Amino acid sequence: MTGRTIVLATGGTGGHMFPAQALADELLFRDERPVLLTDDRGAERSAFDSRVEVRIVRAGTFTGQSALGKARGFVSIAAGCWEAHRLLKESAPAVVVGFGGYPSLPTMLSATYAGTRTMIHEQNAVLGRVNRLLAPRVDSIAVAYLSTQQLSPGTFSRVTVIGNPVRDAIAAVRDIPYTLPDDSGPFELLVFGGSQGAAIFSDVIPKALALLPKASLKRLRVTQQCRPEDLERVKHQYHAAGITADLSTFFSDLPARLAVAHAVIGRAGASTLSELTVAGRPGILVPYPHATDDHQTANAKALADEGAAWLIPEDRLSSRTLAETLEALLVNPAYLAHVAEKARNIGRPNAAQGLADVVCRLASPNGDPGHGIGNGAPHEEAA
Repeated sequence: MTGRTIVLATGGTGGHMFPAQALADELLFRDERPVLLTDDRGAERSAFDSRVEVRIVRAGTFTGQSALGKARGFVSIAAGCWEAHRLLKESAPAVVVGFGGYPSLPTMLSATYAGTRTMIHEQNAVLGRVNRLLAPRVDSIAVAYLSTQQLSPGTFSRVTVIGNPVRDAIAAVRDIPYTLPDDSGPFELLVFGGSQGAAIFSDVIPKALALLPKASLKRLRVTQQCRPEDLERVKHQYHAAGITADLSTFFSDLPARLAVAHAVIGRAGASTLSELTVAGRPGILVPYPHATDDHQTANAKALADEGAAWLIPEDRLSSRTLAETLEALLVNPAYLAHVAEKARNIGRPNAAQGLADVVCRLASPNGDPGHGIGNGAPHEEAA
């Protein structure tokens, strides 16, 4: 690699790692040199291309800590800033890109204080706490939603709406047309609740499906991700109801299952919604109510307001409510297709390329990321 060094600073969760990984792949394709700076957990979970150098910096958090815990968090962040300063001085990056999460904070603070060109990417419809802290300090801000909350008006001229990068296998699903369920044929229902499954889905969904008319039960083909402790119980419930179900704690072929799904039930994390919209599949979204700043509800609402998904708050999710929703969809497949098309229209399959475009413009000699349209409003990149 003979290109410019681009440092990617990110937390260790999938929601932060996935877009960073997608950007790294695109930068490698352009012969740039991405370098990942994260904490121990992020380094362990990293699935980046082997050509991406991974460096570790210490990090801490103030959130939900006692006074002693906050003090330890401050010390860890200060130590991480010193480590990041040394690494940035050594690598001399053209741009440093932050993806949120406390492990990104030391690197991003060090970069801004050093005068290095900086950018953040926000995956959710609410600016995260670390990105909220960094937004006034960075040169460019990429967001997934035009309606992103917690952005101050003073930052609008530096905002570009990019979307969230998705895996190539998910992007390929976009080329597979949504197929209307036949009136008497199988109805493929895909259920997943994030990386560990959602306990409430195991409690509510089997009971809800058992309430459907017998003709509908015979059509159902359920694929559901469950927690290990729920697998046997859920399997027994589906068997007792006469419902065909494939259950697992993890599906390595999730893109293929998404491709044939007639409907999806899931949480409303950034990665989930990006995959649904890029693939163009209709989803019933049940936001995780304890997500920071309730960002999953904001994510789901961004889709529901466009008619691209259905939103059911967890405190209103019951077997009866879900059964009624599903039965209405089973008898009106045209409505499913309409919502699938709405979702597809929102999807941004070229988000990784768009994000790389902004990074490379920022790394250019004049450092112009190319956003700002003269009226102080966020600029929206072409999907």
